[in-house]
Amino acid sequence: GKTRPMEYRVAQLEALGRFLDEKKQDILEATAADMGKPSFEAYFTEILLCKNELNDTLNNLCHWMKDEHVDKNLVTQLDSAFIRKDPYGVVLIIAPWNYPIHLFLVPLIGAIAAGNCVIVKPSETSKNTERLVAEMLSCYLDNDCFAVVTAGVQETTRLLENKFDYIFFTGSASVGRIIMTAAAKHLTPVTLELGGKNPCYVSDTCDVQNVARRVAWGRFFNAGQTCIAPDYVLCSVEMQEKLMPALREAITEFFGSNPRESPDFGRIVGDKQFRRIRALLCSGRVAIGGQTDEKEHYIAPTVLADVLPSDPAMQEEIFGPILPIVVVANMDEAIDFINARPRPLAIYAFSCDSKVVNQVLERTSSGGFCGNDTLMHVTLTSLPFGGIGNSGLGKYHGKFTFDTFTHHRGCLHRNMGLEALNALRYPPYSQQKLGLLTATFEIKRKGTCTLL
Repeated sequence: GKTRPMEYRVAQLEALGRFLDEKKQDILEATAADMGKPSFEAYFTEILLCKNELNDTLNNLCHWMKDEHVDKNLVTQLDSAFIRKDPYGVVLIIAPWNYPIHLFLVPLIGAIAAGNCVIVKPSETSKNTERLVAEMLSCYLDNDCFAVVTAGVQETTRLLENKFDYIFFTGSASVGRIIMTAAAKHLTPVTLELGGKNPCYVSDTCDVQNVARRVAWGRFFNAGQTCIAPDYVLCSVEMQEKLMPALREAITEFFGSNPRESPDFGRIVGDKQFRRIRALLCSGRVAIGGQTDEKEHYIAPTVLADVLPSDPAMQEEIFGPILPIVVVANMDEAIDFINARPRPLAIYAFSCDSKVVNQVLERTSSGGFCGNDTLMHVTLTSLPFGGIGNSGLGKYHGKFTFDTFTHHRGCLHRNMGLEALNALRYPPYSQQKLGLLTATFEIKRKGTCTLL
């Protein structure tokens, strides 16, 4: 019961705030060492967005924790019916390497806010950040209730043999299946934040320069190592011809004539990922970029034109600074293309005609959606973030994180007296009793509902 009082939760959350403030420079240096992450990008995603989540939680925790009173039927009018917000118990959070602070800290904030004990396993791929979290987090949090485990594949497999009350995993779909299989042995609930190929439809009616900037920013942010990055563009041949010079201009505007020398463009995290991404460059034709340096783990911001659905770049999530363009005849063909594939984590649609954006929204399914921009939907704590189907299971951010780590316990507290009211449900049964029971329990349908 140690983690249950609100004062305890607030104290631990405030300690996380001090961790972000006091270790800000260490976080920037660790992420730069792991993947050349520009300090601007690291501050925005690993510190600012985390502090937003933290402050949103601290601002609302008192309200979120309260019992939620619900509607009652005629029989229970004098009783108390409510939802109690209970913690699950001991939570395991397994974090990835691409946003190594953000993607463990945001779920941790919600798990603490909900009153759980937590074990955090940072990614061993981002070694410097893993070391920072393992060494420093224990200085801020109560070590009786919160722990960091450093582990590779073998140790993580053993870790998953233990019974947890909830598992929160961010990573690939293939590992997500392993996590879910391990959780199933103990009937442990899970949240799986996975990835996928996020389509980006660009209609013929749009501001090409604005589209190019917003798509290039979303694709090349963190050197493309973002689960919600636009993975490929769907557009007409005419739009491809217009987009190409606009994308080249945007890339030069962002990173200069030689992005390799830019302090604002990151690197691939390791050898294995570098070689996997480089192999995708054989798809279509390289229209922009294409330069690589294995020693530096550098892959230039690259745009591939005339990519076919059968090309290697269209068979897996790219997770790097490569943007394939696939030609479609029109919006209907683009929607059919999207719907023929597993449901992605995000879908993007660009058009000056809001009807086109709404058509893409209405006729597709995805974890999230953003019209006329990329990535920005994830910055709102008021929106749920999560996948569907192959792209994941469950949601979080803001109150959704608190709800994810909370068992919503249905409670009815009845009056000990007034036993005569209960006689209707007791044997011996009769048609008269059934009629009276129906009258007191039945929920009648009201007027029809119209969606405006």
